[in-house]
Amino acid sequence: MATELTTGRAVGLAAEQKSAEVTDWAARIGWLVGLVLFIALVYWLMREGWKWRGTLQGDLPELPAALSEPGAARLTMSGRYHGSTTAGQWLDRIVAHGLGTRSRVELTLTDAGLDVVRPGAADFFVPRGRLREARLDKGIAGKVLSEGGLLVVTWEHGDKLIDSGFRSDHAAEHNEWVDTLNDMTDKSDDISKSDQSSDTEGAR
Repeated sequence: MATELTTGRAVGLAAEQKSAEVTDWAARIGWLVGLVLFIALVYWLMREGWKWRGTLQGDLPELPAALSEPGAARLTMSGRYHGSTTAGQWLDRIVAHGLGTRSRVELTLTDAGLDVVRPGAADFFVPRGRLREARLDKGIAGKVLSEGGLLVVTWEHGDKLIDSGFRSDHAAEHNEWVDTLNDMTDKSDDISKSDQSSDTEGAR
């Protein structure tokens, strides 16, 4: 009699354990499905927000294309393009015309301007007269790096000032780029002022 009771209890416990396992799997599957749906919702909201931001920036002109003969290269750089923002507002991302797409990048600086080649994304060219300044920074458009780990180039497009962030595969190159770009923009300002002075004298 005792043996039968023991056997009955063992069978009952085994049945309860199997039932518990089935219940656990159902809960796990439900949790995973819920997580996948949540991730899909977040992705959809981000995509819609991206489209909405692009619509708001629809007045931004098309990006200028590179010159057929830009001249000899003063500096070149291989690295990554981390995005563009409204100048001075590192979280105000610009997404129009593909400027919000992060990618690999090949930079070439000539006397004509800055040529930005991005595999898999839109290339663009910044004429020398549109370059405003360059500096070292640590973050742009949601990307934060170590202090001075980002080369930020400020340029004018249409009636908007834009900060574009780049990181070289060899960060030691950043300082040379900052010095050269700022030297070019200073000379451009001097030339512009000289032209304005000549125009004024001619008018007299």
